[in-house]
Parts: sequence; C-alpha cells; structure tokens
Amino acid sequence: MCGIAGFLDLTLRNPSEYLNATARRMGETLRHRGPDDAGTWVDASVGIALAHRRLSILDVSPAGHQPMLSMSGRYVIVFNGEIYNFHELKKELEGANDTPPRFRGHSDTEVLLACFDSWNVERTLSRANGMFAFALWDRQKRRLYLGRDRLGEKPLYYGWMDNVFVFGSELKALRAHPAFVAEVNRDALALFLRHNCIPAPHSIYQRIQKLLPGTFLTVNGSTLSNSTPVPFWSLQHVAESGVANPFRGSDGEAIEQLDALLRDAVRTRMVSDVPLGAFLSGGVDSSLVTSLMQAESTRNIKTFSIGYDDKQYDEAEDAARVAQYLGTEHTGLHVTSREAMAVIPRLPTIYDEPFADSSQIPTFLLSQMVRRHVTVGLSGDGGDEVFCGYTRHVSSQQAWRFTRTVPRPFRRPLAAAFSSLPPEGWNSLFKILNPFLPTSMSHRLPGQKMHKLSLLLKLENLESVYLALASQWNDPAAVVIGGEESRSPSSARRAQANLPEFERMVFLDTAAGLPDDILTKVDRASMAVSLEARIPLLDHRVVEFAWRLPMTMKLRGQRGKWILRELLHRYVPRQLVERPKAGFSIPLDQWLRVPLRNWAESLLDERRIREEGFFKVQPIREKWLEHLSGKRAWQHQLWGVLMFQSWLDENRQSLTVARHSNSGEYDISEESLDSLRDAELVRKTP
Repeated sequence: MCGIAGFLDLTLRNPSEYLNATARRMGETLRHRGPDDAGTWVDASVGIALAHRRLSILDVSPAGHQPMLSMSGRYVIVFNGEIYNFHELKKELEGANDTPPRFRGHSDTEVLLACFDSWNVERTLSRANGMFAFALWDRQKRRLYLGRDRLGEKPLYYGWMDNVFVFGSELKALRAHPAFVAEVNRDALALFLRHNCIPAPHSIYQRIQKLLPGTFLTVNGSTLSNSTPVPFWSLQHVAESGVANPFRGSDGEAIEQLDALLRDAVRTRMVSDVPLGAFLSGGVDSSLVTSLMQAESTRNIKTFSIGYDDKQYDEAEDAARVAQYLGTEHTGLHVTSREAMAVIPRLPTIYDEPFADSSQIPTFLLSQMVRRHVTVGLSGDGGDEVFCGYTRHVSSQQAWRFTRTVPRPFRRPLAAAFSSLPPEGWNSLFKILNPFLPTSMSHRLPGQKMHKLSLLLKLENLESVYLALASQWNDPAAVVIGGEESRSPSSARRAQANLPEFERMVFLDTAAGLPDDILTKVDRASMAVSLEARIPLLDHRVVEFAWRLPMTMKLRGQRGKWILRELLHRYVPRQLVERPKAGFSIPLDQWLRVPLRNWAESLLDERRIREEGFFKVQPIREKWLEHLSGKRAWQHQLWGVLMFQSWLDENRQSLTVARHSNSGEYDISEESLDSLRDAELVRKTP
C-alpha cells in the first residue's frame, strides 16, 4: 500500500528542480501511507510531476521502486494498492507474445505497466482484480490517466487550480502544492451533515473532487479542459443484470459457489512478502474471513480484536471464543475510555476532511495495535452492504408498510400528534403502558421512535423512508449557511437503478455508503499507521454473484446475510456467532455529556459558531442542550458538527494563506516558501 500525488502544470514556466521539490513536498505529506521508500519523476517540458511513498508489500527489493517506467519507456506510473490476479495477467502476457515482456522484479505494478503497454487502459482495468488508485503518464500521447478500483477501496482526489491539475491519495498532498486554494464547499458540508461523510464526487473543497469508483479519467497534457470520468465497471449494470438474470440453483448450490469464490478471494489476498493477519470482531463477516484464511493456511494465522470497559460495546470475548475454536494466534486489545478519547485530537489529521462515523475511533485503535504485529490485515467489511445485513434494510420496509396503511389525508395530522409530545413524555407513557402491551410493542427509548415515525409519515415512497432512516440531519440545508444539499450527491445516488424498491436500497448502500463511509474509515485508519487492509468480501466476482442471488438468499426471516451465515456455520458452530448485531461502536452519547462536555462546548460555543459563519446557531444549540439534559440522544448529529469544527481548527491556516494569481506565477504561502527555500529551488515571484 502506498501514497501517490502529483500535478500537471500547463504554465510550463517552472524548471525541473522546482517541479521535483514541489512533488517531493506533496509526497512527504503521505509518509504515513508509505514509510519504506519515496520517489519522484518529472518532465519539465510538459510540466508533469509524479510523487510516490511506498509501503513495501510485494517485491520489497529496489525493483519495486516507484515512480516506475514501463519496459517500453512509454508509460510512467505511481500506484497505490494491490492487483490480486497479477500472476494470471503475467502468464497471459507471456503466452500471447512471440517476444514475452521482460520483468525487472516480481511486483504487481510492473505487471500492470506491461498490460498497459500491450493492451490499453480500459482493457487492462477491466481485467485487473484488485484495490487501487493510480496516476499513469503516457509520454507518447502526453496524457495523464487517473484510475480507481471498482468498489472504491482506495481514494483519489483531483482538481484544477487555474492552469495546474493536482491529484493525490489524500487532501493534505493537494494542499501542499503552492497553487492550491482552500475554499470550503458549503454544499458538500450540507451533504456531510446528512451522511456523516462527504459523498463522491464531492470533497470539502471547491474545485476538488473524488474520482468515482470503477472509473478512469483522462487529462490532456497540452490543453486546459475538464474531462468526465469513464466507467470500466458499473455496479448499476451489475445490479440490474443480476436481478434480471438471477441464480436458478438451490440453496446448497449457491452456498457451494459462494464458498469457492470467497476461498479464492481470500487466497489471493493472502499473497504477501510481509507478515499478515485478520481483524476479528466475532461477528459473521470477520469470522467468515478468518475461517477461510485458516482453512487456506498451513499454520495458525494471527487474529486481532478490541475490547472496552463498557460491556455493552465489548465484543472481545466473542472474538476470543471464535479464535479459540479456529485455533488462531489471537491478540486482544483492551481499551479504556480515556485511551479511546485520546484519539479524538488526531482525527482531523487522520481523516483529512470532515468525517463523522464515530467507529473511526476503535477502527484506528485496532489498526494501531495490529500494525505492531503485521503489515497486512484482512477485514470482514462489505458484508452488510453486499449481503443485506443492516437493520435498516428491514426497518425501512416495516416503516413503509405502516405508512401505507394510514390513509393519505390522515398522515400529516397523525405525524403532528406523534411529535406533539416530547420523547421523554412518550417514554414515561410507555413505561406505564408496557405491562399491558404485547412484547412486539416493547421498545428501548420509544419516544425517539415515535418522533422518527412522525417524520416517516410525511414521506411519499420507500426510498425517502430509507434515506430518512440512514440520515443524521434530515434537513442539513437548514443548518448550513449558504449550503444547498443536492438530492443526487453522486452518480451512485443519482443513478436511479432499474431495480425493485428494496433492491434499490441495498444498491445505494453499496454504491455510495460503502466507499464514502466504510471504506474511507478503514483506509484512513489503517494507512495512518502504515497498515494495509484487504477486503475479500469486496472481490468484484463476489459482488457480482451476490447480485444474482434472490433476495430470499440474503434476507430470510427478517435476518440479513442468510447465505453468509449458512456458509460460516460450515466452519464455526452456530452458537458462537449467532447473536444480536452490535456494530463497532463507542458510548458516544455518554462521553459527550460528561468527559467530553468541555471540549464539545468550546466547539459549539454560540459566539464561535456565529463568527465562523458556516452554521446557523439555533438548531445546533437546541440539540446540544437537549442532549445534555438527557431528554434526547443527539450524539450522531452533534458528532458531525464537532468533527467539522475540529477539522476547521486543524486547517484554518490553509483556508486563508494559499492564493494563486492569474499570471501563472505562484504567490506562495510562507510555509511553502520556507520549505522550498531550504532547497534553493524557488523562482522569485514579483
């Protein structure tokens, strides 16, 4: 795993030394992604500069150094990720040519370059099985290609700053370029408050985008033009094709095929020249990945889990029992609340743009512990999205069924009645009525559910019900000053796939929620400590097979991931893994009321919010005071605001110091100037 960065400077006014120093500076911001090696490559005649930071996983010798030139000399690449089927691609190349390509080493990057030489970009990407983001410079046609893997496991940001095109694995690399202008995208901020992450193609900055998963972008090296990403794989097409041509076999045959696919996905992800292990929570997904790893290994694999003082959030004992049964070499990390909260000041740097999935904290702590033992860790992420595992997959259907039973003229009056009594009033009422109600009507915090139901009664279709259940702030544009939330924040959400209503909900989870939330969380947390995370359940062959399965093989008896559970029970006894879904969470509601109260209060201070000018004061202060009183639990909504405020504190200087003139000369920030003066490589600017 690595970090990549670079730029294409169409002004053609800066010498090689300057381009090299700037690229090196951009790459240095990504040292955590690649601590083992660094390199740059520039061509001042066309203004191209590439930078690479390397985490050595395959071919740890100097033959794996990047930027890497193809044997023909036509292509130069900086690559982040892994190509899991590179051995097969190499054999195909060697068998298809009278003069097989020569290889300096045995890295997947070198094989990928040979494929680009023999085929073209789109054909190569359609054949490659992996997680990746790359920049490829075609010296012959003077074109820059950016590409990102099918499901979005690896990140890639890009954008034009007048006459300079910049790109990188993380925003901090782009900010290191003197031409970068840091201006907050208020529309993206509104989207962030709804989703607790910023959906692609948006970023927190104006003029900077995320490359959409499964696409590549072509930038002409001689003209200033905006290119449109071209898909080489489409989840929408996969979903529609799968539903139209479903798997016709029996349950047993489906389990057999999934077993074979996942075994191969795990086997290829265990190829490594450095030590590897597995994240193990004791849940269905991680237990299945661990089981398959152990089945493919000739010795005990290493597994890792995390536990807390608060038993409500502690899965360590569950993980230990699964590890003991499988015979893995298990290591558990016990974390106190104080240790977990100590991570919070680091979050703006780790995630680099506002990100508010609070499981980011345990994910980082677990990654930090795993990195002390191995360099590669296999994860069970993706199972909920691909195999229908979230509780909202069921609850959205139930809520919509109830809504449809209420005649349309009565829905809004009934919604008003449900919201007329505050949540604590409903809680008290249900406490009195509980002895007389059926078990199915017994709920924890019924007042919150009544208020959620009042919102759902106002909605018109299942998709809007689902969005409400999956959202944090349901009207973020009313909170962000000058921000207008788009209802179609990415092609993933914009593409109204030709699917049945329920399948469309699962599609949205995989197309948008997975790359923007789950995979962002895993990538930043693991790479912050130079750990490579691999995700077998997101092998595109597994995803394609899952979409061919009838929904009854994924959701059965109101329990998701049916087929994954049945497969897991071949390896682990049912009683070890069948329990209520816990999630990877922390007691955030309690922390905000007591140990984090002063920290949160300083960030939510009324005067501060008003002076900064991003948020309206009233809705935020109302939720904060209600949360402190215990009347409502607003921790997820507040965490989004707090994470933006923390990010703003961390990046306040870059939001004001970077400027770019229209002349093509750089008005460089003092910080950038000092760095480049040390190398005596700065052109004097008027």
